Order: sequence, then C-alpha cells, then structure tokens
Amino acid sequence: MPDATVQAPPDFTAGVPVGSLSSRDRLLGRVGEDEVVLARAGDRFFAVGAHCTHYHGPLADGLVVGATIRCPLHHACFSLETGEALRAPALDPIACWRVERQGDTLFVREKIGQPRAAPRGSAGVSGHPSSIVIVGGGAAGLAAADVLRREGYDGPITMISADPDPPVDRPNLSKDYLAGEAQDDWIPMWPQDLYAERRVDLLLGSRVTSIDPASRVVALENGSRREFGALLIATGADPVRLPITGADSAQIFYLRSFADSRAIVERARTAKHAVVVGASFIGLEVAAALRTRGVAVDVVAPEHAPLERVMGAEVGRFVRTLHEAHGVVFHLGKTVGSVAGRTVTLSDGATLDADFMVVGVGVRPAVAIAERAGLAVDRGIAVNEFLETSAPGIFAAGDAARWPDPHTGERIRVEHWVVAERQGQTAARNMLGRRERFDAVPFFWSQHYDVTIRYVGHAEQWDAVHVDGSLDARDATVSFMRAGRRLAVATVSRDQENLRAEVALERS
Repeated sequence: MPDATVQAPPDFTAGVPVGSLSSRDRLLGRVGEDEVVLARAGDRFFAVGAHCTHYHGPLADGLVVGATIRCPLHHACFSLETGEALRAPALDPIACWRVERQGDTLFVREKIGQPRAAPRGSAGVSGHPSSIVIVGGGAAGLAAADVLRREGYDGPITMISADPDPPVDRPNLSKDYLAGEAQDDWIPMWPQDLYAERRVDLLLGSRVTSIDPASRVVALENGSRREFGALLIATGADPVRLPITGADSAQIFYLRSFADSRAIVERARTAKHAVVVGASFIGLEVAAALRTRGVAVDVVAPEHAPLERVMGAEVGRFVRTLHEAHGVVFHLGKTVGSVAGRTVTLSDGATLDADFMVVGVGVRPAVAIAERAGLAVDRGIAVNEFLETSAPGIFAAGDAARWPDPHTGERIRVEHWVVAERQGQTAARNMLGRRERFDAVPFFWSQHYDVTIRYVGHAEQWDAVHVDGSLDARDATVSFMRAGRRLAVATVSRDQENLRAEVALERS
C-alpha cells in the first residue's frame, strides 16, 4: 500500500498560498501531467519545468539566485523568466508557465512559448564576423557553435575536428557509458540532424596544419583552406603517453575519445583482469567502471594517496577506502616497469596479471597549432579576460587555454568539462563583439560507484583543509584554505551546499 504520510505534490492550477514560499524560494508541484517548480525571486514568482535539460537533475533541490535557478547536479543555470539555459552544461531551455497572483494565492496558468533567438542579421552586420571557424570538436567548440546560433549569428560556421565522431558528452565516457549503464545514443551532445538544421559545417577526421592570423586563413591536412572572420581554438588536451617496455598497442588503452571508450568496453567484455595506471580522476573512474563490469582491477600510481595532489589526504583516504570496498587493489608509490605477455612488472619487482592496461596519468594542452601561428603560449594558449589570444579576432577556450582568473588573481588552466563549455559560450559572445569577461568559478564532478564528489573553485595550493561532517558517512563538506581564505569546496551528498559555495566564491 502507498505510504499515507507522503503527500502528493500540490496542483498549482488550483492555487497555493503565497505563504507556502515564505520560508523557502522554491516548491515542487504539478500542472496537469507536468512536474513544475514554483520559484520566488524577491517579490516575483515564476513557474518552470522541474528537471534540468542536461541530466534531468531535480531543480526543486537546486538554488534560486536572482531571477535564475541552478541545478544541484552539475550547476547548469536557467532563466526563471524565459527558461533559457544561461550556463552550461545544459544547452536546452526548460519550460515556463505564467503565474498569476490573486491576493494571497498563486495560480499557475498556461505554458509560455520558448524564447526565440535574437533577430538574425546578415554576416558582417553590427560588427559580426564574415565567417567563424572553430578548431576542435569538444565541449568548448560545440558550446560556442550553440551560442552563436542562439545569439542570432547568421554567417557560416565551420567546426574542424580531428575526431571521427561528432562532439560527445566526454565525462560519460569514463563514467556511466564505460560502466555499461548508458546507451550509445546518450553520448552525442547534439543529434546528427541538428548540425544541418543550425548550419554548422562539421568536418570530422580533419586536422588543421596551420593558422595564418594575418591573412585569416586556416589550412587543413588534406590541402583545403578555410577563411575566417573570427577563429576559436578549442583543441583541448592530449593524453600523456607512457613508454612501457615490452607493451604493444593492443595491450595499452588511453581514454579521451568516444572511440577510446568503445575500445575499452569491447576489450572488457572478455577480460578478467586489468591494470589501471594512474590514481587521479580518469584512472579511478575507469577502475570503478571496470569493477561494475566485473573486471578485477589493480591500480598502480606513484602517489602515496589517490587524488592527493588535487583533493588532499583526507579525500584521498576516503576514495581509496571506497574503491577497496569494491575490490580494487592499490599499488601506490610504484610505477609500471615492463610488460611481458600478461605479466606486468612493477618498479619494486612485484608482478601483476593483466589482460590489458588503461593509462590515465594526465594530459598536455594541445598548443602546437597556436605556437606555429605565432600566438603567445604559456603552459597553454595565453588569453586575456575576454578569452582572446595575442592575435585580435582569434580566441581560445577549454583545456588548452590559460586565462587570468579574477577569483584567485592568478593565470590558470583547468581541465574541467563545464569550464570548457562555459568558456566556449563566452568566447562565442565575444566573437560577436560582446566583450564579456570570463569570470565563472570552475566546477567539476567525479563519480565513483554510487558516490559523487562535486568540486567548485580552484586550489592548486592550500595550507589547511577543513572537513565538516563525515567523509566515511558520505556526508561532508571539505574546504581548501590558504591564508584563511576559502579557495575551493568539495562536497559529498551536499549538492545544494556546493551550489551555495559556488555563489559565495563568485562574490568573493
């Protein structure tokens, strides 16, 4: 029998008291068959769809900030007035309904049509570039193309990608997809027909050999050339490849592309043992995914604790314990010395049995094309606060870009999916003349079995770590401090607190 203590969500069409939102700024209810969130922003009331368009996150558990609402899962942000997806990772809008107030009662009325793109103009009008070329087919490039069309840019857009697949939801490749819990058709960021509908010329399996900033021309490996009025370099980063004595290419896998993830999935179907080299995010997420598939996993890494460099000893200990509870065996303070058939020999002489190895020991920013073009490079492609490189009209975004972060006062480069998307969005607006500073606080998440760690901020160095709650109980907030100032926050099972930390860091 149903639990009589669980109340059905209120029917907003029948009216709800204004007082029901006096002590909170959002309320879950329904309008017909739709789940709807009624939200309060000051003395204004809005009704929007209850689920984020990225991964269906529950917006009723999110956070209202001004006239926006943020998703608790991956920090997407939507306008309460129009439903528009204002910040990645969500790209699609949520539905909106009209709210009417009668005295002390709120009624949700008819659904409001989705906002239209800004009025379209011909290429070159209002300072718009004659054409835009995007080098790279990842998060930043796709997000840029999406915003360009949403902002009403009507000129030609060409996206040149060395990958054989269209832009994909890369975080899923080491998480649910690799674990066998996500289908192939969940992975593309856009359905295939949307490229034609939005007139984005997508060139797959194509490599750019040179960029000429003076003549505004991009040359491709196949000998073709593309002129541009504005250019976005979103080449990302390449996995660090290890020379391992005795290992052949059929035994070692790296994970960066959809093809890489598919290859690991195929190998894991018949494998019993795997060695994962690296104990940072990619390596540990791969380990979790392989254990979910029933493959025995040994993790080899030179660190003394997993994730210690990024998240400190406390989180590292927690993550190690979590993986060991799922059968992962760690060999820390060690490296892989050689491979002979199925035998993997470690630096201390110990041997492991492995059907295959996955190497995840970091990435290097792909800056060669920028260097050859004469652009300023500093451990990444150097950009200003508008994400523009040393050459006017040429922008860079994503893993390859190093930018002046207003929150730390440092020039930083980070390898986070959401950051890449948000930089692509900002760069797109700036290619259209907006002059919008990139000031987003970095955010990422990491998934290990049924535990998700959300991290907001940026702390390359800290002098204190404060843990509120209990990591072992999977209910904690970890603050990374320097000189008494909180630089970053990691949370487990405290999603809204992570959102509040994001807002506080934005304002600091």
